Amino acid sequence: MASIKKFQVTFDCAEPERVARFWCEVLGYVVPPPPAGFATWDEYKRSLPSEQQDAWFACSDPSGVGPRLYFQRVPEGKAAKNRLHLDVRVGTGLVGDERLAVLEAECARLVALGAVHVRTLLADGENESCIPMLDVEGNEFCID
Repeated sequence: MASIKKFQVTFDCAEPERVARFWCEVLGYVVPPPPAGFATWDEYKRSLPSEQQDAWFACSDPSGVGPRLYFQRVPEGKAAKNRLHLDVRVGTGLVGDERLAVLEAECARLVALGAVHVRTLLADGENESCIPMLDVEGNEFCID
């Protein structure tokens, strides 16, 4: 049997720290301490050549279970639909109106953080409700 591999999820973006801090709030992730010898991330960034400043940022699951999220600055903007997206599982085990209420409450919380509510997909007898959204740079994700 093959061993389970740890992995990180990498986001291409324009503003790595801004997007990382958004996802910290969405998922309850944390920003790790700055590298050894630096009191703050700002101090670390100031030590880098200007072209490397704000080039990346990362965050992690404080429990150590979820994958590390890595955000890297790229020059091009988002041009098409994501080929991969995150499903934020807030309604697991819930059905009907109870599920929809939890999804709508989470949607409102995320909109206040800068996310965009795309639409609400209501349960249809085959699938339960979910809410497609966009993060602060327009990357698609769903709450379900």
